[in-house]
Amino acid sequence: MSDPLRNPQWTLARKPPGGLPVADDFAWVEAPVPEPGHNQMLTRTLYLSLDPYQWGRRRGGAEAVGEVCHGRTVAQVIESRIDGYRAGDFVFNTNGWQTYGLSGEGISVFGYMFPRKLDASVAPISTAVGVLGMLGLTAYAGLVIQCAPKVGETVVVSAASGGVGQVVGQIAKILGCRVVGIAGTAEKCAFVTDELGFDVCVSHRSDALSVELAAACPEGIDIYFENVGGRVFEAVLPSLNTHARISLCGMISQYGNSDGANPRDAWMAAGKPYFDRRSIAVHDLRVGNFVADHQDSFLGKMAAWIQSG
Repeated sequence: MSDPLRNPQWTLARKPPGGLPVADDFAWVEAPVPEPGHNQMLTRTLYLSLDPYQWGRRRGGAEAVGEVCHGRTVAQVIESRIDGYRAGDFVFNTNGWQTYGLSGEGISVFGYMFPRKLDASVAPISTAVGVLGMLGLTAYAGLVIQCAPKVGETVVVSAASGGVGQVVGQIAKILGCRVVGIAGTAEKCAFVTDELGFDVCVSHRSDALSVELAAACPEGIDIYFENVGGRVFEAVLPSLNTHARISLCGMISQYGNSDGANPRDAWMAAGKPYFDRRSIAVHDLRVGNFVADHQDSFLGKMAAWIQSG
């Protein structure tokens, strides 16, 4: 068992050469527990969110070799020198892949200097790295703000059983849409329909994906929430209606590419003839652009949806 006065960490061992992550990309180290300075606090990580975007950061050089790997966290305050925070409080912050981390003045991650205090009476604190965190805001921003769904429209969500996809589909159902998911295994598809309440789910493993998707969307697709790219995107294209809207969130199928190309550029090039011909609006989704103006309204609506079941 680790010495309680030490701080176990996963750091970036090298600039990733390409492809999917392997063990050699990371190093396990133990460092001293940091001391909080003026207007700072020390927190202990309770929950860490591991998200696909993190690999893109590392491949793109956003993290230096030897740096603690980035990750959003739920943590508990151990020692605070910030007014309004005290030992025992639960917060949403960005400790990364380590047991202890500092938050506050001089420590800014994605522009957030001070963490958000959590109220366990509103929802379980773990939801701050899930449905009430960046994951949930990503779904809300892409679907509600960018694509503005209308009652009766058909919404298709790729990676429907994933963290973002499952929230997108549930919000779309709340807003009165027909929701079609795309997932992989039969178990995932069953989860999407039986547990999450999607109307239909088709498997991207099917050789007849485009045919099955068209059958699931007899009136075409009005909104597509893109998480995957590749052949899934190719299957969606023929069913997009005129004036459809797309939120381009992620490109999961391309994250292991080693050619150095930006998969979003290739995606846009492949779809442009369809987009132009059908007057389709494509919205590039960067969740950080929505925090300042929309996080409070998102938290209020999402918390109410959670509490109502």
